[in-house]
Amino acid sequence: MDYELAIENAPESIPGGTGVLLIHPSTGETDRIDTDFLKTDTDRLLVISTRTTAREVQQKLEYYGVDEKSADILDTLSVERGYSRRSSDRVHYVSSPDDLAGIVETTREFLAENEGKRRVSLDSITEMAYYADEERALEAVEEILELLEEHDAVGLFHLSEEVHDDADVAAFKELFDGIVYLDEDGTVEAEF
Repeated sequence: MDYELAIENAPESIPGGTGVLLIHPSTGETDRIDTDFLKTDTDRLLVISTRTTAREVQQKLEYYGVDEKSADILDTLSVERGYSRRSSDRVHYVSSPDDLAGIVETTREFLAENEGKRRVSLDSITEMAYYADEERALEAVEEILELLEEHDAVGLFHLSEEVHDDADVAAFKELFDGIVYLDEDGTVEAEF
């Protein structure tokens, strides 16, 4: 199954099972790329957020016109920070961004329980590595990529390049079939 890819300077579509790494500066405006990825050619989507709360993700989806009825959100911050949580069928929580087993398990359940074209956005690997460590984050990303392949889904994974050393960035890049580079000025380039 192929998925349309609404990212400039990237292929028009990608096959199911493809993971795309979005490398961006820490100040980069990734919301447009993320939401264009999520709202194109999709039946169900999962946003794994290690950077913002579920409420902030919902506001972003609404602002960029992503169909919230098709969205599940995994909030990794609210429990640890003691924020109030409103559980629903579509909003899931794990205890903290370093609960990598919980993140992988929620992704597994989402992909197993939903049919059709499914997309996953993980924003961001950088936060996962900050809370856990590079090696554990790398393993979790590998596991999620395997799940995408198994379920014929696609994913977009955010990585803030300057926060990681070159060897770690290279290790993450090796895992992915496609890499999208976002520059400070908003220029987008892609390697597939």
